[in-house]
Order: sequence, then C-alpha cells, then structure tokens
Amino acid sequence: MTTWKVDASHTSVGFSVKHMMVSKVKGSFAGVEGTIEGNPEDLTGAKINFTIDANSINTNSEDRDNHLRSGDFFDTEKFPQLTFVSTNIVKKGDDEYEVTGDLTIKDVTKQVTFEAEFEGTGTNPWGVQVAAFEVEGKISRKEFGLTWNQALEAGGVLVGDDIKISIDLQANPAQ
Repeated sequence: MTTWKVDASHTSVGFSVKHMMVSKVKGSFAGVEGTIEGNPEDLTGAKINFTIDANSINTNSEDRDNHLRSGDFFDTEKFPQLTFVSTNIVKKGDDEYEVTGDLTIKDVTKQVTFEAEFEGTGTNPWGVQVAAFEVEGKISRKEFGLTWNQALEAGGVLVGDDIKISIDLQANPAQ
C-alpha cells in the first residue's frame, strides 16, 4: 500500500455552528496531520488517520477561541488533540465514498461517517504528485461532552448542537 501524507499547507479543516439560533459561526483548525494508506483513486480498503491540534482553533475572535480551548469545551490542556481513524470505507459512486471511523474529542470516542469526494490527482510545479478530496459531515457536539451553553432571554440557546464539518484535503506520497 502507498502512504499519502496530508499536506497541511494545502488542507483546510472548517466547521460551522448555529449562533443564537439564527446565524452561524464559522471556524477552522490550522494544525492538521494525517495519512492515507492506500490508493487515493479508490479509497476502498484504505486506512485513514488524522490528528488535529485543538489549540489551533480559529473563529476570528480571540476571546471565543480561548473559551473554546477551556474546560467548557475542548479542554486543550488535558486533551490537546482531536483524532479520526477510519474503520470502513464504502464506495457510493464514481468518486464518492462514505468514510466511517472513530472520532475522538476530549475523552469521548464515537463512530461517525463523512461523505468524501475524490477531486483528482495531478503533479505540482515541483514534480510532486498530489491527490485532493472534499469531505463533509455533521456531528452532535453534546455527544462528545461539549455541552456548555447559555440560555437566551428571548428563548433558545447561544450555541447550537450540530457541528457541520468541511474539509478540503490535499495529500502527497510520503517520502
């Protein structure tokens, strides 16, 4: 099997969550590492491992980011990483897959499924082969122990439960 390494400088890990029941807050994680063991043009049978640095969270608000790093949310002092390890990959179309695996946030591991689309391969100007994927999914933050919230005077809560995840990933053959 060929091992492909995530190219962090060409990969974005983003998320969005409802704020005050009406708008969305978007954010990202800059610190991402990972490998894909297998053929990127056919992920069936591949093994995927990702690690995200929880401290690298960015929502364009330093106060909010610090709150997200605190014990109310990610508790990054105790749990500095989020991890994903694939357990099953099912081909759903020509370049479409359901990637199921174990996602660990804090000390909670849950099985989640992401929709992944193979975007293609190419060779960059430095002669390095690249493979690209677009990945989307949704998780319940409460299932991972991220339960902090605040009631609003008009009803509802400050932070929604569903977290939409969007990843644009580029990988290169490991050297």
